Amino acid sequence: MTEKRKIVVLAGDGIGPEIVAATREVLDRVAPFEYEEHLIGGISIDENGTALTDAVTDACRASDAVLLGAVGGPKWDEAVARDPKAQRPEQGLLGIRKALGLYANLRPVKPSPALIGSSPLKMERIEGTDLLVVRELTGGIYFGESGRRDDNGGTAYDECAYSVPEIDRIARTAFEAARRRAIGRGYGPRVTSVDKANVLESSRLWRETVKVVAGDYPDVELDHMLVDNTAMQLVSRPADFDVIVTENLFGDILSDEAAMLTGSLGMLPSASIGLEGEPGLFEPVHGSAPDIAGQGIANPLATMLSAAMMLRYGLAMADEAGRIETAVDAVLASGIRTPDLFSGSEGETEAGTAEVTAAVLAELN
Repeated sequence: MTEKRKIVVLAGDGIGPEIVAATREVLDRVAPFEYEEHLIGGISIDENGTALTDAVTDACRASDAVLLGAVGGPKWDEAVARDPKAQRPEQGLLGIRKALGLYANLRPVKPSPALIGSSPLKMERIEGTDLLVVRELTGGIYFGESGRRDDNGGTAYDECAYSVPEIDRIARTAFEAARRRAIGRGYGPRVTSVDKANVLESSRLWRETVKVVAGDYPDVELDHMLVDNTAMQLVSRPADFDVIVTENLFGDILSDEAAMLTGSLGMLPSASIGLEGEPGLFEPVHGSAPDIAGQGIANPLATMLSAAMMLRYGLAMADEAGRIETAVDAVLASGIRTPDLFSGSEGETEAGTAEVTAAVLAELN
């Protein structure tokens, strides 16, 4: 009998416990897993005085993958407003990413055919869009030296620094992802490396290093694009992109821009991965939505799609991942919608978390 893969479940705050519980039902339908539940974020602050304990970090390291719901909420924001030194729930998420060495964030953008009319862009612009943003997650300006100086008027500074090894490993992640995505398609893999090499020295090193890495992937087409041009092209011709790889700050901005091509942030999954053999972290892009927590109306589909990414990128279970993705598309095609997706159009049926989950399970049957 095959040993069950161990998944650490970090449900978190707000709607996190609801959408993770729904996703576990779906996972159990495609394969047997062993789950280990732990606290993170605001609920961990309340129970343990910190957003992330060492015990949780150790459990994540010992797992095969980590599935996270969401963290944060106004309760803890108010605590920080009263005391700037108070813990933020988001520190738990940043802490676990650092502890696991998760240097690459993967965010796929593929509008569901049933929701393509929800995009703010014209249908003919986004039809055929199927891209992946690969963002470097542990370097760059967010992790460089920063501070303020008391000079004339005061000065603030933030350093953006990258090393060749940091760029090399994220570039290889992008090229490997492009190869994987090209399997079974009618066209070859393509990587667009995004930088600001006309201005920034760190971007010039980025471009030089990516070119060197590309030499090991002669089957993958590579092009370079400045970040400002990329921002324009993402909304004018998104279907022309395959894999976009870029540094931390640019990736943060571009992945959110690309996310809105789908028309709903609540439908988007993500994966954060590190070195081969280390567990990855898989979570929906949306927040904890505390205003609807406990009402049974949260949309679990982004978490289910994050679980599919966990199967594909973290557990080498591509067939099971495909089953979940196909089931989600079928449910959306049937017109079933949680309130965040419901527009009242003909053929749509408004449904809660439990109803949507039951529909996905039925499709998996």
